[in-house]
Amino acid sequence: MGRRRIRSRIRKSHFYTFRCLRPKTLEDQGPHIINGPGYTRIVHCNQPQMHLAKVLRYTSNYVSTTRYNLITFLPKCLYEQFHRVANFYFLVAAILSVFPLSPFNKWSMIAPLIFVVGLSMGKEALEDWRRFMQDVKVNSRKATVHRGDGDFGRRKWKKIRVGDVVKVEKDQFFPADLLLLSSSYEDGICYVETMNLDGETNLKVKRCLDVTLPLERDDAFQSFSGTIKCEDPNPNLYTFVGNLEFDGQVHPLDPSQILLRDSKLRNTSYVYGVAIFTGHDTKVMQNSTKSPSKRSRIEKRMDYIIYSLFALLVLVSFISSLGFAVMTKMHMGDWWYLRPDKPERLTNPRNPFHAWVVHLITAVLLYGYLIPISLYVSIELVKVLQATFINQDLHMYDSESGTPAQARTSNLNEELGQVDTILSDKTGTLTCNQMDFLKCSIAGTSYGVRASEVELAAAKQMAMDLDEEQGEDLTDPPRTRGRIHSYSKIPTRSPSDIELETVITATDERNHTLSTGVKGFSFEDKRLMDGNWLYEPNSDDILMFMRILAVCHTAIPEVDEDTGKCTYEAESPDEVAFLVAAGEFGFGFSKRTQSSVFINERFSDQPVEREYKVLNVLDFTSKRKRMSVIVRDEKGQIFLLCKGADSIIFDRLSKNGKTYLEATSKHLNGYGEAGLRTLALSYRKLDENEYSVWNSEFHEAKTSVGADRDEMLEKVSDMMEKDLILVGATAVEDKLQKGVPQCIDKLAQAGLKIWVLTGDKMETAINIGYACSLLRQGMKQISIALKNEEGSSQDPEAAARESILMQIINASQMIKLEKDPHAAFALIIDGKTLTYALEDGLKYQFLALAVDCASVICCRVSPKQKALVTRLAKEGTGKTTLAIGDGANDVGMIQEADIGIGISGVEGMQAVMASDFSIAQFQFLERLLVVHGHWCYKRIAQMICYFFYKNITFGLTLFYFEAFTGFSGQAIYNDSYLLLFNVILTSLPVISLGVFEQDVSSEVCLQFPALYQQGPKNLFFDWYRILGWMGNGVYASVVIFALNLGIFHVQSFCSNGQTADMNAMGTAMFTCIIWAVNVQIALTMSHFTWIQHALIWGSIFTWYVFLALFGMLPPKISGNIFHMLLEALAPAPIFWLTTLLVIAATTLPYLAHISFQRSLNPLDHHIIQEIKHFRIDVQDERMWTRERSKARQKTKIGFTARVDAKIRQLRGRLQRKHSILSVMSGMSGTSASASSETTTSTTHHS
Repeated sequence: MGRRRIRSRIRKSHFYTFRCLRPKTLEDQGPHIINGPGYTRIVHCNQPQMHLAKVLRYTSNYVSTTRYNLITFLPKCLYEQFHRVANFYFLVAAILSVFPLSPFNKWSMIAPLIFVVGLSMGKEALEDWRRFMQDVKVNSRKATVHRGDGDFGRRKWKKIRVGDVVKVEKDQFFPADLLLLSSSYEDGICYVETMNLDGETNLKVKRCLDVTLPLERDDAFQSFSGTIKCEDPNPNLYTFVGNLEFDGQVHPLDPSQILLRDSKLRNTSYVYGVAIFTGHDTKVMQNSTKSPSKRSRIEKRMDYIIYSLFALLVLVSFISSLGFAVMTKMHMGDWWYLRPDKPERLTNPRNPFHAWVVHLITAVLLYGYLIPISLYVSIELVKVLQATFINQDLHMYDSESGTPAQARTSNLNEELGQVDTILSDKTGTLTCNQMDFLKCSIAGTSYGVRASEVELAAAKQMAMDLDEEQGEDLTDPPRTRGRIHSYSKIPTRSPSDIELETVITATDERNHTLSTGVKGFSFEDKRLMDGNWLYEPNSDDILMFMRILAVCHTAIPEVDEDTGKCTYEAESPDEVAFLVAAGEFGFGFSKRTQSSVFINERFSDQPVEREYKVLNVLDFTSKRKRMSVIVRDEKGQIFLLCKGADSIIFDRLSKNGKTYLEATSKHLNGYGEAGLRTLALSYRKLDENEYSVWNSEFHEAKTSVGADRDEMLEKVSDMMEKDLILVGATAVEDKLQKGVPQCIDKLAQAGLKIWVLTGDKMETAINIGYACSLLRQGMKQISIALKNEEGSSQDPEAAARESILMQIINASQMIKLEKDPHAAFALIIDGKTLTYALEDGLKYQFLALAVDCASVICCRVSPKQKALVTRLAKEGTGKTTLAIGDGANDVGMIQEADIGIGISGVEGMQAVMASDFSIAQFQFLERLLVVHGHWCYKRIAQMICYFFYKNITFGLTLFYFEAFTGFSGQAIYNDSYLLLFNVILTSLPVISLGVFEQDVSSEVCLQFPALYQQGPKNLFFDWYRILGWMGNGVYASVVIFALNLGIFHVQSFCSNGQTADMNAMGTAMFTCIIWAVNVQIALTMSHFTWIQHALIWGSIFTWYVFLALFGMLPPKISGNIFHMLLEALAPAPIFWLTTLLVIAATTLPYLAHISFQRSLNPLDHHIIQEIKHFRIDVQDERMWTRERSKARQKTKIGFTARVDAKIRQLRGRLQRKHSILSVMSGMSGTSASASSETTTSTTHHS
């Protein structure tokens, strides 16, 4: 406890010149003017019961992300089910089937409809129940709340009310939007992590009002009361306007006192706050959108197909009813057995119009089998089974956290195979928020031999590519489908000809996996370790470098009393990495007081504790991009120690401070190419008089009141931060999540575009872009930013729009005029600029520019802007978008995208709760899309096409027979056949197609990522393929009807001379349909398991078993089917021969088509299937490797693109080298020839 009290007495506000130090006279400015619309909220602090009054009754702290509730489930779900055109048709058909006009039994229409709709609704209820359980988990979290008389107790989040005083302890989430009243620090400072809100990893500094500082203990709230008048709930995360009435005075409030729900308390023991906004009124929930109902593109197109089939149904019904009306008018009088002398209304020759109308209804019901009622329920069942396979995929199981992948909805499985653009969060999604000190440059020398993850990944790929090219030099360029391999031959070379800027060996890679045992420190170089730096040429500069690392920060050390191990609490993980590195180098930061820092220097035999008095701290801001401390050492010397972005530091160097500038700049470029975050370190020695004069000006500026205070502080700081001496630079690796570079590279090879949307500052986002290989050296960066138009008479808003528009136009023009085919562009834009770029007048120009760029990085964006960018990409391009994130700030874009992926990380479950699919790590996205997405798309597409084929084949035979019988409305099939067709005899094989079909294995999908493009290009569900399957169904129906009619109608089919009646011919025709459609699906499949064989051939066998057993039932039940198979059809050879003939005739067009396609115009998977079938990949591994290298989409991002650029660079060097050698060889040959001629001439003369 003693250590905690010492720490609490530190006035942390002393460390923050620019962010939270308020002048003492700030309240002299007066309170905010709170009136008018938008400013009506009144909060009675510590009196939540007063908000039970109707006028002040605010929303509870209960939050819900479900799509339905008990009241809305039935109406909303029924609406969604009958919003599907097929279900609506069958609802109408089921209603009409109750009347005598129906040609079928009413239950043959009603029962399937109830089954289909009920199953779909049950699935929706199950998925929403899972969301509800996640909500229960969040709402049941416990918080410490004031219960009265200074007594605090635990209460569930959902029971917190506006006005409650809440105590939040270190590393806990804030349960509501709170007004900060006090903290464990003496001056009311606290640190807040807002990664869930804006994605930023740096901690935010909050400070309470001075008047509430005494509220530092539980019993202080016994008589506390106050009134807050503030703005109404809104989604603006960075603004807040309000006043606190306390002790008879009114005090203005601003965002620095507001603690937002779902942010986390860090580096502070506890805080007290009062709830201002609760539940859906909180800013994080205001930024979220209602959980939408999403439908895949295939399902939407399926509606149009059903519209087409419905149009065909109406057309066929119209023709049929018109034919019936004509027959009634023209021939009904000649048909004596219909008693034309006493005609019924339906067959009255004098009223054919009535006959036409009545028969139209009958025909619509009769031909309803053209529209597959079981299609939706079969797809629902298949998607559930597909989702089960996704959930149980061990390759997407995270063993560390025990978290599997989870398909939270199965509606979008096939959409996973059609993604065009991925919009990703950064922090927690791509990165681990862990910094490792990896390399540094000191006094013009680079230290650190360990390679970064990006370098290792790129080196592997480069080795593979160079090996392939060497192999190709020895063989003829391979040809594939008439295309010559694009790699040109390069001269044979020895390994010594190739000089890599970064040499990475297998040993390096093994060493990289060995941990140093110190978190945040992956540095490896004996020249600096164990005091060896003392023997380096510039040891004085190295000493200054180490001291800058150890002193220039605002961190606080905490020593574990049990282990004695020191940890650091800092605003950013970068600072922690620097302090850990300084400690490993022998400069351990051990203690901080209000005015000093203490460093244990252990690099010599005698460890020394040195004290540095901190005179001033010029803290880091995104605008300044640097941080400085002014300290006095033990000798009384005053130093300014500064670290910051190299572009900022280099501009502030003195003439004498640029000694190492050139070498350091080169090293920084190399570090950037390796994906590392860099900072430049510098210092300046000050004399006493200069510092005294400056300090008085600085004190005057920071205690001033007025709008120009910040400007004055900047100006005074700039006066000191100049004439610096450059010492070196640091290179920190922002640890990416495992496998992120490889995953991004594979997705890029699959042809996917990747945009990063982050709330982090631009420099951090750019560094991660390099680390992920979304950016690389040589890529042209287009930065769209607001420019200050000082002195302009134009309206600032209009000037900003015009400036942004001109930047977009100029950038687009630059891309169009670029002639280098390998040139790559990256678009970088911040949140303020994006506000204008997303307006109606600019957003489509901005989108066009973004689409033309290889990568897009949006920085400092709010959750709302993430959702808006996602909507623009989705609606503007008309292509499938996927959003992936892990925090509450990502919920908006996850719900807005066509597919939302939640990462189940450590920062809450908000993203997962709002997502369609959840995975534990970003790297699993590769398998989810490239394998499961590819499979699901092709399975569903083939399944739907086949469904339409089989239903057209079956339904049109009804029309042909009705036309043959004078449009009488007579069905040739027994009612039991109609029930069995869709429910049993043809449903299970098509389900097996949708669940088990694989054109290629999962390993091949990952080896040939370009196969994924079959989905975005929609090769298997375009109108050409859909109409082809429909045409195949029409052909099959004609063949089946014509052959059966021709064979059975005019001749006997039994040995006793018996001819076929309607039931015999109908049964024979139905048998042919069952065989034809099941053989067709067997030909369609590429991958067979015993389950598929059992379901396909078992369905055919089931038909014969049913026919035999049903025929054995009494005639009252079996009717005209009594002993149909055993006595009538089975003994007749012509029945079996007709079946074989129909099978051959109906499958002929498909066999011809597939043979033609595989021989003359094969698709990519056809070639791979043949290679695998003939085991060519085993016999010729080099050819297999070459085919894999060609199976990449041409991409300009990912480390493969980086390697390709490096190889082009190496090829250029080699070509120049060989050109020089050729020229030199030619010159030496000429010289030798001249010498020979001279010698010959001399000899001859002699």
